[in-house]
Amino acid sequence: MTTAAFGAALAAPAVVAAPSASAAPTGCSASDDDIYAAAPANLSGSNGDLLACREIQLSGVSNAPGLKAWKVRYVTTDAKGKKVPVTGTVAVPTAAWTGGGSRPTVAFNPGTLGSGAQCAFSKQLGGQYQDMYEGDNVVTFLKAGDAVAATDGVGYIKGMVHTYVNGANAGHALLDIVRASRQLPGSGLAADGKVGISGYSEGGHAALWGAQLAKSYAPELNVVGAAAGGVPGDLKVTAKQLNGSLFAGFLADALIGLKQQYPELPFDQLMNDQGRQAEQNVKTNCLLGTLAVFMGAKVENYTTDHLTLDQLYQVKASDGRTGGEIIDDQKVGVDIGPAGSGAKYEIGFPVFQYRGWLEEIIPHETEDATHAAYCKAGINTTWNNTYMSEHLSTDWNAAQDVTKFLNDRFAGKSVKGNC
Repeated sequence: MTTAAFGAALAAPAVVAAPSASAAPTGCSASDDDIYAAAPANLSGSNGDLLACREIQLSGVSNAPGLKAWKVRYVTTDAKGKKVPVTGTVAVPTAAWTGGGSRPTVAFNPGTLGSGAQCAFSKQLGGQYQDMYEGDNVVTFLKAGDAVAATDGVGYIKGMVHTYVNGANAGHALLDIVRASRQLPGSGLAADGKVGISGYSEGGHAALWGAQLAKSYAPELNVVGAAAGGVPGDLKVTAKQLNGSLFAGFLADALIGLKQQYPELPFDQLMNDQGRQAEQNVKTNCLLGTLAVFMGAKVENYTTDHLTLDQLYQVKASDGRTGGEIIDDQKVGVDIGPAGSGAKYEIGFPVFQYRGWLEEIIPHETEDATHAAYCKAGINTTWNNTYMSEHLSTDWNAAQDVTKFLNDRFAGKSVKGNC
């Protein structure tokens, strides 16, 4: 698919214990208002505690096998160590699992959907709004017999904004929805079930953060593999290409997500009237709308002093850090190593990374560098950059390969990377 066709088609916290099942609701009768309600002033509970659930039909997808599905609200921890509620979807095939052992779960993070409240993946899977493209990928896993635990990501509840491409938030939410899925009445998901991690684009960034945080944040989960494609591994490199491009809306999502998680950065003091309007546009639009509103936009036009990206990176937060330092904290492939290496982020399972040959949104430079960083660190990495497709269609073209990679890991098959 060409760039033009894309536009037309769419537009480490301390180790914690596993949550107690006693925290789970006794039934899944929550309302939508309950699921997406504002966060309480002080949220208690363990990471992954199931707070509320609602059984739904996945009317936003087609050709799915027989399944049971739920919207869920559960506890996670944000990048600053604060407990926050987050939402998502769990789907389990009704056909018996025949692969041996307990049914495995794919922890799934969707690609960019936009930051408006209506854009939440859980709402779109349930048919409440349609501006997403990941339904077929969820169905592919379900047809393989896998359960899917798909996080919306932090920020799709009342009073919040999605913290787009925030590494710790994304990784925590992705791991915690697996914990929550095992507390669902009637899910049949067992604590010893194997776990695979998957995501593309924004979801690929989240998937690698989930892989990096798995050992320290969720050591009880038996994660056996991760797959990540179209990864914006270095957000500065990505931002440089997005600024002023057809896809500048993704940069707008990232900046407003940064403002949500790091209010100590002086966004309000820097923004001009156009910047304040841009924030409202991000908060109310989904994928197509955001891309349309910000097509060709340059960040220099949204501050009173017309600051460039490089100048914005030098702006200091109230805690003394610069914007650039905070953005660098989201980079994947830093301080990683295999199991037993003593690295900050040990990854003891195989990883599949991929990109399209005709990729036009995420710079090849950062995708290739992320792959190289994993190889240099000694992570068992399989790499595929031979999909003859651009950004969006690579997500679909790789779906069968991703499913096979993870299900081979669920089956206990070994894989030798191709670094």
